[in-house]
Amino acid sequence: MICASLVAGTMETTLGKMAAGFRRADLLELRIDRIADLDLPMLLKAKKGPVLVTNRRREEGGGFCGTEEERLFLLREAVRLGADYVDLEAATDDSLARRLLAVVAEQGRRTRVIVSFHDFRGTPVERTLRKTWRVCREKGGDIVKIVTHARRPEDNLRVLSLIPYSRRRGQDIIAFCMGEQGRISRIMAPLLGSFLAFAALEKGEEAAPGQWTVGEMKQLLKALTVKRSSAGESNTMDFIRTKS
Repeated sequence: MICASLVAGTMETTLGKMAAGFRRADLLELRIDRIADLDLPMLLKAKKGPVLVTNRRREEGGGFCGTEEERLFLLREAVRLGADYVDLEAATDDSLARRLLAVVAEQGRRTRVIVSFHDFRGTPVERTLRKTWRVCREKGGDIVKIVTHARRPEDNLRVLSLIPYSRRRGQDIIAFCMGEQGRISRIMAPLLGSFLAFAALEKGEEAAPGQWTVGEMKQLLKALTVKRSSAGESNTMDFIRTKS
């Protein structure tokens, strides 16, 4: 699935972009940490498809200025208001994380929790990445998300290797690299079975360095995916997923 990240400064702008976003992407990420005049009930009432609510803390590139209790309160409210997914940083205090997961359970687990880790400095060695994967998994969510900054092309290989590693263990995962050197991983990740691919609706609206637009991602994925032949040959994505 392609998830379009909406990073808009106001409710008016966000609501306007949501209408276009649902026509072009499979899922919308609502970056509520970037909305100055946030009205969460209005925002979620306006959804016409699945949404991921993210309230990113500053330490991981976000814009939320309040306390951790305030930040997690908004995520709990998002669950109660019907968010399809919420993003929970792996570094979140365990007691606050448990309170969020308790609300998810109270609401019948209609919301899936993405436990995320972001490293804007670089890409750790494989052993450290797998340790981070375990930390994310043990947090108790549904989907692990690990994103690092690629400083050289080979950094992409270490992060992408987490996808088959996770899938063999029955764990849904999102894994790719940020930055110009990481752009290739954003295309390869969904071909390897990454749960989501993040993109911008338009040029200049990127939520993170190295994002493609939704249109670019669709074109590139189409070019890299071999169409099924009349003889029933599997496409590239099916082949890679089977092997992983």
